[in-house]
Amino acid sequence: MLYWALIFLVVALVAGALGFGGIAGASAGIAQVLFYIFLALLAISLIMGLMRRSR
Repeated sequence: MLYWALIFLVVALVAGALGFGGIAGASAGIAQVLFYIFLALLAISLIMGLMRRSR
């Protein structure tokens, strides 16, 4: 999922550099949402791993 967030970030940067503001904004928004989902899944995974280890 982090891979796709980085892909959308690159698309946003390229679109912004070429002057496509709408596409750049949409891609940046998608990248931001995917990044936050990745962080949430990472935190859940770490918590579950710590809970499993403590048993």
